[in-house]
Amino acid sequence: MSSSSAAQSVVEHIVLFKLKDNTDPSKVNAWVDGLNALSSLDLTLHLTAGPLLRIRSSPFAFTHLLHSRYKSKDDLAAYAVHPTHISVVKESLPFCDDIMAVDWIADGLTGPMGLSPASAIRITVLKLKEELGEAAKGEVLEAIKGIKGKFGEVGQVTVGENFSPGRAKGYSIASVAVFKGVKEMEEVDSKEELAKLENDKVTEYLDNVIVVDYVVLSPQSASV
Repeated sequence: MSSSSAAQSVVEHIVLFKLKDNTDPSKVNAWVDGLNALSSLDLTLHLTAGPLLRIRSSPFAFTHLLHSRYKSKDDLAAYAVHPTHISVVKESLPFCDDIMAVDWIADGLTGPMGLSPASAIRITVLKLKEELGEAAKGEVLEAIKGIKGKFGEVGQVTVGENFSPGRAKGYSIASVAVFKGVKEMEEVDSKEELAKLENDKVTEYLDNVIVVDYVVLSPQSASV
């Protein structure tokens, strides 16, 4: 794990899972524990995994999330083929109904790489309309980057273009907003007029949107 107050570049990795409804809870608990144990790998700057707090918008019924951070694309690639990671992935195959993953480079990240237990995060993944020009795409990216400056409750915001299209279901831009806790995240939700104004800036460019909320678990409560 790592932390820093200086602006730095980081690779964000998000995986969304949909588990089968009839899965034995003990198997889910063991799998979630296995995912969180991946945080001990030297390659990993931060990793958390567990059940979603809520789905705010999604055509997919995801149930769980993994969020991790890496110094570089090479470190992410090494993590992907690490034997411990592969073992945990195989463990989920019998009960994982659907999966989606996005990766992006976040420039200018300030604050801790690792997120404290009870921190709340909001993941937004965007599918843009076809044949959008670079100017429109840039407008979407800038609108999301500007969220931190307009909502004081937001501790961190990163956003970027997905560079791993294989499991992204056609979604091409992703972001993570980090809050001290659920209370702070809900305070942003209460500012409906300002939030709507920010959304309206980019809505015309979007084909579909996924928004999910998650709370970082403490090591003791990783099993659910």
